[in-house]
Amino acid sequence: MASVLPLVIDGSYLEGGGQILRMGLALSAVQALPITVNKVRAGRSTPGLRPQHLTGLQLVRDASKGRLEGGQIGSCEISFYPGAISGGRYLADTQTAGSVTLLVQAVLPCTLFADSTSTYKLRGGTNAEFAPQIDYSIHVFRSIVSLFGLNFTLFLNKRGFYPRGQGEVSLEVKPTLKPLKPVDITDFGELVSVQGIAYVAGALPIKVAHKMADAAVDLLHRSLPQNVYVRINRVKEDQDRAFGSGSGIVLWAKTNSGCVLGGSALGKRGREAEEDGHTAATEIIECVKRRACLDSYAQDQVIIYMALAEGKSRIRTGPITKHTETAIWVSEMMTKARFNIIKDESSDCVTIECEGIGLKAGKPS
Repeated sequence: MASVLPLVIDGSYLEGGGQILRMGLALSAVQALPITVNKVRAGRSTPGLRPQHLTGLQLVRDASKGRLEGGQIGSCEISFYPGAISGGRYLADTQTAGSVTLLVQAVLPCTLFADSTSTYKLRGGTNAEFAPQIDYSIHVFRSIVSLFGLNFTLFLNKRGFYPRGQGEVSLEVKPTLKPLKPVDITDFGELVSVQGIAYVAGALPIKVAHKMADAAVDLLHRSLPQNVYVRINRVKEDQDRAFGSGSGIVLWAKTNSGCVLGGSALGKRGREAEEDGHTAATEIIECVKRRACLDSYAQDQVIIYMALAEGKSRIRTGPITKHTETAIWVSEMMTKARFNIIKDESSDCVTIECEGIGLKAGKPS
C-alpha cells in the first residue's frame, strides 16, 4: 500500500481542527485509501497534534493494521497507510482529559467494516469542553446513527474530568454485513418527552445537580406544551464511578416521529448551576421552535454515515455549522458521495441531502 501516492488533505481548511484528522483517517481506513494531512491544526494557539488527537490516530492505525508516519505530539503533518480492519480487543488512553467521545467518533466508522466484533476500552475525559459529553453520545448520538443500521453499545464505566481525565467508557461494535441504510430525518412530528441527567462528582454536593435540573425543568415547563413529559434525574456519582470533581447536565428530547434532540452544559467554577440548566433547556427549546430534526451537535457527526450509506439520505437541521461544512468537504473529497444543501425559505433550517456510495465491508469504492 505504501507504493500508492497518498491523497493530500489541507488540515487547516474551514474548521481546521481535529475533525479533519478523525474523518480523514476513518475514510482512509474503510476505503483502503492512503492519506497525508498537512497543516494539522495550523490555526490553533498550539498547532499540531495534541495527545488526544494522537491517541485517536493510533487507535485507527491499530484497528486497521495500518502504518502511521509523523505520529508525534506537535506533528503538523501525518501520513497514514491503512491495512485490513480487524476486530478484537483494544485499549486507548489519552493520559489526559482528552475526550473519549472524540475517540469514539474516530474509530466507530472503521469498526463497522471490520472482520469481526470489536471491543474497546477508552480512557480520558468523559465530560469535557469542546466535545460531546458521554451522556449525549449514549442517549442522542447512538439513537440517531442506529437509523443507519449501526449496531453498537456504549457504556460509561467511570466519569473523568479536566484536568486529569481518567474516566473510562466501553464500546462494542458489531460489523455491518450490508451497506449502511440511508435515512430520512425530516419529519419533526410532535414533541413527546424531555428527559435527562444532572450529575455531580467528587467534592461537589448534590444540591448543585438539583439547581441545574430545577432550572431546566422550570424553563421547559414554561416554554413547551403542557402534555410534554419532563423528567431529569439528579445524580451524585459514587467514588468508584468518577475520578475528580465535576458537574454537568445533558437532556434528550424525543418526538413521535423518531427524532432525538440533545441539549447540554458542563459545569464551570464561578458560574451558577442554574445558568447551566437554562443553557441545556434553551438548546432543546430552540430546536423545537425551529422544528429541527437534528441538533447542531449531531449535524456534523452524521455526515460520514450519510456518505457511506447506500442511497439518498436527508436530514433537516438548524443553521449549518462550520464543523458540518468541514465534514461535507472531507467526505466529498475522499468519496464519490455528493451533498446538496437546501435552505428553508420560512425558517433558518436547512435540509442536507446526500447520495451515498453504499460501501460494503471488504469492498472499498
